[in-house]
Amino acid sequence: MNMRETVDYLIRAIEERKPQRIVTGNPIMLMAAQEDSRYQTILETADLVVPDGAGVVWAARHVKQPVAERVAGFDLMQELMREGDKRGWSVYLLGTTQEILDAAEANLKRQYPGVRFAGKRNGFFTDEEDLEVIAEIRRANPDLLFVARSVANQEPWLAKYEQELGVPVMMGVGGSFDVISGKLKRAPAAFRKLGLEWLYRLLQEPKRYKRMLVLPKFALKVVKDGDNVLKTR
Repeated sequence: MNMRETVDYLIRAIEERKPQRIVTGNPIMLMAAQEDSRYQTILETADLVVPDGAGVVWAARHVKQPVAERVAGFDLMQELMREGDKRGWSVYLLGTTQEILDAAEANLKRQYPGVRFAGKRNGFFTDEEDLEVIAEIRRANPDLLFVARSVANQEPWLAKYEQELGVPVMMGVGGSFDVISGKLKRAPAAFRKLGLEWLYRLLQEPKRYKRMLVLPKFALKVVKDGDNVLKTR
């Protein structure tokens, strides 16, 4: 689906109170799934996987299964917040540091005054505290749950607890809170159009270079193994 169709699909999910776990698929996730069958299952069992990364869009085109368009997680979050502003939806923000979380919430409140902010919690909690966090989210009963944690635990956590959470839209948003808070700047439109958003992010955070090394590996894997890399079911 393209962005508009994706948003309409999720509007219906919220109206029907039908829980949906959304994965914003990127090359790092797909390569993690190649190396870990449990992570592959997490991607396969998601209700919706959107083509977040430019590399995924390229890969789909390379194997002659093109997607309608890139549906970036950051943009999808903003589109859902825009709909929530008009419809009076509620949102719960989970993850990142308390400082970034507070700043992100403040900026979102200014931008989307019609949204009710049902709760928030930083991402620094232990496995032993999971049930406490889940109970807090259930009490808040949000329409939207945005989770910003690391690749290693963001999607696994949502997959593990999606039934208990029961939120209509549950979505991992990675570093989106960093941008919303003002800590980082989003790549200019020219970078995004050329599929170089990763490079702009790397220029802002050089320490991410090790993580970025997976991108050429992903490209080689696509060329070598074709659609096996993109297979979800």
